[in-house]
Amino acid sequence: MTYKIAVVEDEAGYRRQIADYIQRFGKEQDVKFEILEYESAVRLLQEKKGPFDLIFFDIQMPEMNGMAAARAVRSLDDHVEIVFLTSMAQYAIHGYSVGAFDFVLKPVQYYPFSLRMARVLERIRQKQSKCLVLETGRGAVRIGSDEICYVESEGRNLHYHTADQVYTVRKSLKQAEEELAPFHFVRCNHWYLINLKHVSGIRNNRAVVERVELEISRRNKTAFVKALMEYIGGGV
Repeated sequence: MTYKIAVVEDEAGYRRQIADYIQRFGKEQDVKFEILEYESAVRLLQEKKGPFDLIFFDIQMPEMNGMAAARAVRSLDDHVEIVFLTSMAQYAIHGYSVGAFDFVLKPVQYYPFSLRMARVLERIRQKQSKCLVLETGRGAVRIGSDEICYVESEGRNLHYHTADQVYTVRKSLKQAEEELAPFHFVRCNHWYLINLKHVSGIRNNRAVVERVELEISRRNKTAFVKALMEYIGGGV
């Protein structure tokens, strides 16, 4: 797997150093990274090349500082990890307001940087076990598996239904089923894949999912009910 990282730093020397350190860490740990460098936060936001797994933000930048940029990014992406670069540690405490993972003090030394990379990479890996990137017609969207109530198949498209949004992607239901199986998604019929977390009951051979009733086919009924009972009994 390749992790996508943005380095947002107005000073070219530091920007290049951070990118080199990431590559060095990747070689040492046998991890692949795609690194995009930005001299300004405005450019990062304008180009919209995310979603990213990790963003390094310099706190002090002209036009838009790292803290303001992090707020803008966080309003669009709850999952991305943020690490601040700063020469003044007192600024870093404000990072908690935007859910920053950590900060790196300048001048940057490789050893403490590598320790932070190991920690943040572990956090990313833990998140990714429950995080999906959906390639919609409007661009890539990152979404947690827990947010998905059910997946609906229609022609060559899939509709991912959450409590308040529907995301449409070009994919087969079989692909989605394989991807979501570890997160307690089960077919109720040929067209629907249901997240058992959102099932509030079964009524007249229909699964009640967030006030929507989805038919359970005869072919899928035994497996669906068994999976639901095991899910409830396991207290997941």
